[in-house]
Amino acid sequence: MDPKPDRSTVLLAPPRGGGGAALSFPPSGSRPGRFPPVDEHIVVPETTRDEMIRGRKVVAQPALEPHADLQTSLDFLILPHVRPGYRPSTELLTRVSEGSNFATDLSIRREGQDPATGRRFLEEISFEIVNEQSVRDVVEKAEELAERGVRRVFAIFVKRREVCEWSTEKHAFVPLLLDGMLEDSCFVRPIAVRALLDVQNAEREVVRALERKGNAELEKLKAGARDEGREEGREEGREEGRREALRTLLQARFGEISANAEARIAGATRAMLDAWILRLLDAKTIDEVFAES
Repeated sequence: MDPKPDRSTVLLAPPRGGGGAALSFPPSGSRPGRFPPVDEHIVVPETTRDEMIRGRKVVAQPALEPHADLQTSLDFLILPHVRPGYRPSTELLTRVSEGSNFATDLSIRREGQDPATGRRFLEEISFEIVNEQSVRDVVEKAEELAERGVRRVFAIFVKRREVCEWSTEKHAFVPLLLDGMLEDSCFVRPIAVRALLDVQNAEREVVRALERKGNAELEKLKAGARDEGREEGREEGREEGRREALRTLLQARFGEISANAEARIAGATRAMLDAWILRLLDAKTIDEVFAES
């Protein structure tokens, strides 16, 4: 979604469980060193559209077509690429810090529970689609995610047709080469960067990912194509055998075959070849073999 700032409410959020005084959050740079659990929320998931970024409330509005279309394509692309043992999620709300509780458009985390916390794992990769969202929101999200421990944070800028990765060292989003490949231990194979922007490229990458995973249905299709090809080859072999048999019999009965007769044999169907071979039993001349029925 494209978050929009709600300036009527800042630095405040309801306490967990409801009731009591509102909570306030320390300003950026003075946050406590201990992170809250990733699934202990200060906004109400699936009830409101609120998110919190460093204590600043934003409202995640429904997306416009460019954002919504690209998010569908991104989900379609990433899901089959995720290695077993990992889980992709759309709009997964994460408690990033004391004052931040927001969701990125798509994230990837390990399956199961983190033994260190007894809760779900923190995501390892996050993707954010940027269409109408403010640069401030995107940058602050990236900073918070990286500080929390998310390994890689990507932003797909719709209007610029650009895929970027957050660099902690440069403190900026760095563009990726569109002709490059995105590699990560979460994926079964590298993903073409261009596929993150283009659904036709995404479809090709999905097929390759399913093939790498040994998808059962894809293997059935491939096996069926191989069987069909073998059967077609056998049928072609049988037809060629009939042609050779017809040539041999014609030469034995009538001598050298004319160019016209050879052309008719070369272009004949299986049914025609069978009919001509049968006529040879009673034909007195080669013309009778090829006579129209």
